Amino acid sequence: MSKTNDSLMQRRHAAVARGVSQIHPIFVQRAENATVWDVEGRQYIDFAGGIAVLNTGHRHPKVMEAVKRQMEQFTHTCFQVLAYEPYVELCEKLNTLVPGDFAKKTLLVTTGSEALENAVKIARAATGRAGVIAFTGGYHGRTMMTLSMNGKVSPYSAGMGLMPGGVYRAQFPCPLHGVSDDDAIASIERIFKNDAEPRDIAAIVIEPVQGEGGFYVASPAFMKKLRELCDLHGIVLVADEVQSGAGRTGTFFAMEQMGVAPDLTTFAKSIAGGFPVAGVCGRAEMMDAIAPGGLGGTYAGNPLACAAALAVIEVFEEENLLARSSTLGEMIMGRLRDIAAQDKRIGDVRGLGAMVACELFTAECRPDAELAAKVVALARDKGLILLSCGQYGNVIRILVPLTASDMEVQAGMDIIAACFAELAGS
Repeated sequence: MSKTNDSLMQRRHAAVARGVSQIHPIFVQRAENATVWDVEGRQYIDFAGGIAVLNTGHRHPKVMEAVKRQMEQFTHTCFQVLAYEPYVELCEKLNTLVPGDFAKKTLLVTTGSEALENAVKIARAATGRAGVIAFTGGYHGRTMMTLSMNGKVSPYSAGMGLMPGGVYRAQFPCPLHGVSDDDAIASIERIFKNDAEPRDIAAIVIEPVQGEGGFYVASPAFMKKLRELCDLHGIVLVADEVQSGAGRTGTFFAMEQMGVAPDLTTFAKSIAGGFPVAGVCGRAEMMDAIAPGGLGGTYAGNPLACAAALAVIEVFEEENLLARSSTLGEMIMGRLRDIAAQDKRIGDVRGLGAMVACELFTAECRPDAELAAKVVALARDKGLILLSCGQYGNVIRILVPLTASDMEVQAGMDIIAACFAELAGS
């Protein structure tokens, strides 16, 4: 009996915990670059990229070959027991790629959540303080500490009770929703006045481009003010580049476009082209604040993932993918603006490099999550995989592999245009 999406969904519901969500009722059979095929043989253009993991596409030949070579040598030792060169080489590469004109060191872990957890640990050890300031709309993970930093309760921590304390919420600057740069800085000052003294705050954690929060881009002017505020009070500035990093925004890290450098940078997702590696890179003296044994993990910096990440960095250099990211972003935003000119429900088109989104509103200017869900579902029926995001679920985001051809990208944009046209009366 041949497998179908429906039959596999039935097995999934019986075997997998309900809290593990699934956006599309599809089971993938194989994938190549920007195309996936399901178990029924249907083909889709992938504009999701495994949620920003596949900037170099599915199964990039150079990445696959690097992993195969590593598999023939060894797959695991635990770096804390028996070290291996790919871990060290990847740290060396990242120390040069992460912005900041200062000596750096890097820690490798496995997931983005782990990276953020460890960034907070490092900031606390380096400052002797415990408090953290995060932002509305921010997303940092699903572990306990990162859940407390998230700027959205449902679905991430709904029904789980209160998360760990000592985390304070500032406003993320978003002129579209009435929050200026000055308003955002003022909200931090209010925390200092009403909730916690600056000398109790170890870190301010921010995504330069919000991921799950809706692809809002912080301005260089705001980042400069934030950097000055952190310097004034001795607070560690942490840039969460889990989603915006690895070339998605036209530079290897989005903070390169912000005019200032963070003290610590977290990375994950696309850094290894589909293999699980993440980490923290930052000021050497801060990274060394924790004694041996306080950082690491059994699978942290897995040799296969390290080999993949080193290959990803080579692919970016050889295929000039940073320039490709900027070109793709201009192409996608241009097409979205053309659609928006004909459909006033698209209230905003924005992005940095190829990290692009459009935000949908009703005729009464209220966030339209229903329309976003309809567009995602209809696009799937037409052969395009899309994702929504945002605090209100009303943002369509595009994370197509940077290695996708112009023809594939335009075909995907044609489907998006067709979806809005078809849903014009809804």
